[in-house]
Amino acid sequence: MTTDPLDRLRSLRRYAPEVPALLAELAAGPDPFGALQSAGRALARLDPADGTPLHDEDRVTVTISGSGTLDGLTASLTAEFARHGLQLDAVTRDFGAWERDLLDTGSALYAPTTALSLCVLDASVLFAPLPLPWTVADAASAADELLARLDSLAARHGEHASGLLVLNTLPLLHTHTHQLVDLRARAELSALWREFNAGVLRLALRHPRTQVIDLDPLVAAGGPVRDARLAAYAKARLGSELLARYAREVGHLARALRGRTRKVLVLDADQTLWDGVLGDVGPEGIAAAGTIRGEAFGGFQRVVRQLAAQGVLLAVCSKNDPEPLLTVLREHPDMVLREPDFVRVQASWGPKDAGLRQIAGRLNLGTDSLVLADDSAFERGQVAGALPAVALVPLDDEPALHAERLLADGWFDVPELTDTDLRRAAQYRSEGDRQRLREGAQSYEEYLAQLGVVVELAALRTDQVSRTARVAQLTQRTNQFNLTPRRMSAPEVREYADAPDGLVLTVGTRDKFGDNGLVGAVFVRRDRTTGWHIENALLSCRVFGRGIEQAVFAALLEGAREAGTPAVYGSYRPSARNGRVRELYPTLGFEATDGTGEPDGPDRMDGTTAVFRHPLLVLPEVPAHITLRGTTR
Repeated sequence: MTTDPLDRLRSLRRYAPEVPALLAELAAGPDPFGALQSAGRALARLDPADGTPLHDEDRVTVTISGSGTLDGLTASLTAEFARHGLQLDAVTRDFGAWERDLLDTGSALYAPTTALSLCVLDASVLFAPLPLPWTVADAASAADELLARLDSLAARHGEHASGLLVLNTLPLLHTHTHQLVDLRARAELSALWREFNAGVLRLALRHPRTQVIDLDPLVAAGGPVRDARLAAYAKARLGSELLARYAREVGHLARALRGRTRKVLVLDADQTLWDGVLGDVGPEGIAAAGTIRGEAFGGFQRVVRQLAAQGVLLAVCSKNDPEPLLTVLREHPDMVLREPDFVRVQASWGPKDAGLRQIAGRLNLGTDSLVLADDSAFERGQVAGALPAVALVPLDDEPALHAERLLADGWFDVPELTDTDLRRAAQYRSEGDRQRLREGAQSYEEYLAQLGVVVELAALRTDQVSRTARVAQLTQRTNQFNLTPRRMSAPEVREYADAPDGLVLTVGTRDKFGDNGLVGAVFVRRDRTTGWHIENALLSCRVFGRGIEQAVFAALLEGAREAGTPAVYGSYRPSARNGRVRELYPTLGFEATDGTGEPDGPDRMDGTTAVFRHPLLVLPEVPAHITLRGTTR
């Protein structure tokens, strides 16, 4: 059997569980973008229905349009999506029809199932309308006009579409600037071009349903912007490698929208955080400063520290004795990262997958929340076999490339950073205090009583910008306690809360060890005739097992009864990761129905949405150890 991952992909007759792992091998190879494009073509011939079962949240509908031909983009997108367990449903629009489609609210770009609308533009949209001969003043006028059109189209899309519009900055080519022989005019053209691209980037700040991919860093990373012959003869004005790099960025965006953003960066120690092997050379023999290689490791630590400041949780998983490793983190003068920067330091001589399981368990997270950065191919291979859900960052003996490889896949990208993100590390570090309290208690009930849990309920107001962003983030990143996984943007959350029949109930918690912040939300439609309909409920894994969900539902059901509603209905739609809440509604006194209120068997869990009904006769009680505050109105 061939060991080449591309050959193995080509030999597949159906989608198989090993597809993401094979794609990960290609992404870490010598020609990642070319190999993944070839892999995408191989995957395109397979029927995803004939293989690993997919849930609705695994499918992403993307429309593709642009100002030039985009050969190869669909293949690259197919592979990049599949790397993250997503199936691309591509809708390719007519060549050059991007503006017409954005103007037509009946086009596929506005379909409710479309998650991303890619409008891939190149410099021809600005230069083609110019008179001949043209001047810098002509280019400036054209840039202003185009930016105004894009602004108007983004506003139109945001008003009528439910998905995201994805635009991009435009690369300026040598063949454009050097048509001007006046060096001052050439400098002026370059300046106005950068101002135009800055304006395009700011569209994402003005229009919540617009994202902009900056092509400049992708061009700088390698590969020509285009092939002049293909640009002239086939209107392919952006090169194959550039489009492949663009596809990777789109894959990261789709992953974030589908709740696949990772939460924890787990780092090896020797030859990852510092130069040298601690067990061989001792603390005095390792370096993260003061030597040429040591400086590179120190630079890597600074990049890691930057990620941590934005809510990425850090952990160490190293084959070392615990005390020497902790001593280095506490006392070594070269270290940028110190012990308090890590929510968990796991040092032992056991298999690395066992250490990763312990880290995930102590943080109450699945292993699909972890990213492991490790310089050992053997350790990465062992983890890949034992814990395929863990994302791997392949480091090696060249520390100057550590940061580039860590950042290559944007594992921690989020649509918008929230206050909760900035406090996340401190909140998880307080889990150690909770764990010690639990270990010292005589029973779990005693632990909960001593914990002093307070649950605060409040209806979301649409003027609460930061809270709205946090609720949207919960829909995007919560997987285990997510009753009907629907990923929502902040504008969608705002629209839901602003609707006359809509209620978004936010859940905050705190206890004797600190404030956990906003950890949950319930989405309710209130119908005066039929009752209240719980369309989704979410709760962060950080607060599982404390009775918070029972308190929330008890308050919600009581509020519904006080409002005179005849019943409360709750929906549950199975996903790959929310099986732990499958029996939530029955435990709270709900009865399974056929979706119309008629009783049905409790085993109605066939992958479609199951509906439960509570008659509001006997309500669940708020657990005795919880103090409930706030209101459901």
